[in-house]
Amino acid sequence: MIINSSFKEVIPDKFTCKGEDINPKLMISEIPASAKTLALIMDDPDAPMGTWVHWVMWNIPLGNINENSAPGTQGVNSWGKNKYGGPCPPSGTHRYFFKVYALDTTLKLPEGSTKQELLQAMKSHIIAQAELIGLYSKQ
Repeated sequence: MIINSSFKEVIPDKFTCKGEDINPKLMISEIPASAKTLALIMDDPDAPMGTWVHWVMWNIPLGNINENSAPGTQGVNSWGKNKYGGPCPPSGTHRYFFKVYALDTTLKLPEGSTKQELLQAMKSHIIAQAELIGLYSKQ
């Protein structure tokens, strides 16, 4: 499985707290034929207080995730909201990991579940995964 986006390495301001704070388009290809749904976790391991969760979503239909869209069920991010929260580092350049998982099932997980609850629920259902890293520093 492969994940790409419209940005190459540096995440444009449009997708951050300095811009429109909307999610970028994610192109997901080579999804295994046995996959039923996708799940996504976006986080920042460089945050000063430990890994900061920006986006959690599951039961995503197979295919791309369009810009400014939430095609699946969203979980809670580190701001306590069930939505995408763009990069907004306090200082320096941070790495933002977009992790996509192909699952062999539809998850029975309520909206607002945490990253940890998603990881637990999909543990035995991951058949492929891909990762994209974007960089961002607030000027």
